[in-house]
Amino acid sequence: MAVNLHAPDTLLPIAGVRLASVNAEIRYKNRNDLLLIELEQGSHTAAVFTRNAFCAAPVHVCRANLLHSNTRYLLINAGNANAGTGEPGMAAARESCEQVAELGECWAEQVLPFSTGVIGQQLPVEKITAALPEVFAKLDADAWMEASRTIMTTDTIAKAISRQVEIFGETVTITGIAKGAGMIHPNMATMLAYVATDALVEKETLQTLLNEVVEETFNCITVDGDTSTNDSLIVMATGSSGVYVGGDGLPAFRAALLDVCLYLAQAIVRDGEGATKFISIDVQGAATRAEARIVGNTVALSPLVKTALFASDPNWGRILAAVGRSHVDALDVSRISIWLGETLLIENGEPAPTYREELGAAETKREEIDIRIHLGRGEASATTWTCDFSYDYVKINAEYRS
Repeated sequence: MAVNLHAPDTLLPIAGVRLASVNAEIRYKNRNDLLLIELEQGSHTAAVFTRNAFCAAPVHVCRANLLHSNTRYLLINAGNANAGTGEPGMAAARESCEQVAELGECWAEQVLPFSTGVIGQQLPVEKITAALPEVFAKLDADAWMEASRTIMTTDTIAKAISRQVEIFGETVTITGIAKGAGMIHPNMATMLAYVATDALVEKETLQTLLNEVVEETFNCITVDGDTSTNDSLIVMATGSSGVYVGGDGLPAFRAALLDVCLYLAQAIVRDGEGATKFISIDVQGAATRAEARIVGNTVALSPLVKTALFASDPNWGRILAAVGRSHVDALDVSRISIWLGETLLIENGEPAPTYREELGAAETKREEIDIRIHLGRGEASATTWTCDFSYDYVKINAEYRS
């Protein structure tokens, strides 16, 4: 069950965007698994993708198509990752684009394909082709909630949010959806996510904003240390509001985009496979932000830390050991202090004289746990968000293809 996360009742439509979902039975028999997103002419898109060397066929095709022309359609399927599928997988991704282009009366290069699900199985493109007429007929501006459910795999809850911001006295709307619960680690944006806005944003500006925001949100989360083959994050700006985002209007829009992406990123962690605790690891006093992230990731990825927190066991030695093996050059442990919530565990490299086991136990019983680490090396800081490891994480992944 997701940790303090609830799906929204409604999502705000974005002028210039229509969506539709159908059940193509790609893998699931009793739920929608194929989503089409339509963008009006002149929309701009920005994207970031996985850095996994075995990136999926649709990632290759997306990267190539984004170089050619403005995107008109996004086609997303759940249940099959179309990764590790060789040339047949590439052909299937391209063919799905061609089929969408034929019905949408656009170029195949104006279609971006996305897949999520089991790796190593050929994509049944014939099922997608058969379902496309129905999905085109259902396109609707108010279909965001169903879209958020369609892209789910091991997710237990839809992850979605809408925000509005006033720029120059005019309202700009941002709506985003994401999926992800396992195979989550910061190395771009480990999941699928689609964010749309009616703001008028130049393409280069949109890409710059996305690159910046990703580093503060999706690249700061981890569930299990596994970076997916299919990670993709797309931001779409239709410009339909007529509100130009640039110059003095840029900070407000950036803040709203950051808010949306941060919510979606943290929602993925809150719904981590088998998660019972949401954990924030705030590293302060680092020489650089990169150094702070290294320490935060090392603690967040420690199975010993994660299992102790699942058990509500204040075994702080596991946190200390993770900090010590984080490969920070010339780390002076005598300057390090560590807190669990409001409880000081380590002070200047030694057990805090004020610490008592019952204080640590009270902190680890919380559903939301804060770990703060001060390195005593500088002024830089970074926060990493993760979750615990429960019995269910093993069960979910052991039975994933059953």
